[in-house]
Order: sequence, then C-alpha cells, then structure tokens
Amino acid sequence: MYIIGIAGGSGSGKTTFTQKVLTQINDKRVGLLHQDAYYLPLPPDDLKINDKSNFDHPEAFDWDLLKSHLELIREGKKVESPVYDYHRSRRTSDTQPVGPCDILIVEGIFALWDEDIRNLYDLKFYLHVEADIRFIRRLFRDLKDRSRTMEDIIRQYYDTVRPMHQLYLEPTRQYADIIVGEETDPAAVLLSGMIKQKLSELDN
Repeated sequence: MYIIGIAGGSGSGKTTFTQKVLTQINDKRVGLLHQDAYYLPLPPDDLKINDKSNFDHPEAFDWDLLKSHLELIREGKKVESPVYDYHRSRRTSDTQPVGPCDILIVEGIFALWDEDIRNLYDLKFYLHVEADIRFIRRLFRDLKDRSRTMEDIIRQYYDTVRPMHQLYLEPTRQYADIIVGEETDPAAVLLSGMIKQKLSELDN
C-alpha cells in the first residue's frame, strides 16, 4: 500500500492536478480521498469570525475519522467516505466507497497538517501558487460551481481564507517531499510516472 498526500491553498489547483495524474494513469488500483469530505458535520462555533463559520481552520476537520479511514485503507479494506455538499457547506448523510486499492491519493488544503496522518504517507506534495492566482481561481470556481456571491467570496477570503493560509497552511509546506508551482503539467507527468512504476512493481 502506497499513500500520497497532496496539499496546497484554496485555489492552488489540487483537484485539477490530481485529475491530471489520475487521467494519465487510468488504473482502478489507484484510489482518491478528498479531505473536504472530512469537514466536521457542523463547523465549530468557537472558530467563527464575524459570525461566519471558519472552514479554513485545521479544527474544522474530522481528523479522527480521516485517520481511521486512512488506516483501514492501508490495511487493504474499503471505507465509506463522507460526501460534502459545497452549496450548503455541510457534510451530507451520503457516502461513497473508497478502496481497497494499491495506491491512494489524499488531496486537501490541510493534507499535510496532522503529524499522525503525515506519517501514513509515503510521498508528500505541496502546490505553491501565488495568492493573487489562487484568489482569482477561487473567485471563478465559487461563482460558477458553488452558488456563492462575489461579496461573500471576497468577505470570506479576507476574514478566513487569507489569514488561515498564512497562519496554518503555508507552514505545512516544510513537510513536503516535492513542491509544485503554478505549472502542474510536468509534475503530473512525474507523479503519474512514479505511480506507474509502483504499480509495475506490484505486478512482479
């Protein structure tokens, strides 16, 4: 079992990067776990800023559930991963199966935050993209796909996204084995090649 963690700020392109890798591999033995699915069922009240939930703080996530699922997958078992509703900003009661698999990719803003979870990874990536690019990407994404208003997006960025990134997320870059910039195509080729090699080793 081989686990890869991919972290980076909101709008850094984690999902796009991961999909590039999975498309190049095209192998059902590679599983994917989204950290967003492991937000707590209800955001903690004590994290609120200006009476708005803070989804960009590490304590907004259900670390115990994520860790237990990773350990089960590492043991070769299947888990029922939660499903997150971005329109309602809530974890739903639905689940989706993940595993068993030979290689697992875990992607999310705080994928490298928790030490116990980091220790489960065999390889760690961090996507480092400048703040202006991340904000523009987030703005277009949330307007198009997540039913947000421009006012809400800008307010959330200044209230939580930007300060939490600087305080908690950016420091996790130190734990990465590989740091990827804005141009992710070469890194996707590199990672997909490494995964194909691992799969080939398993076949022998």
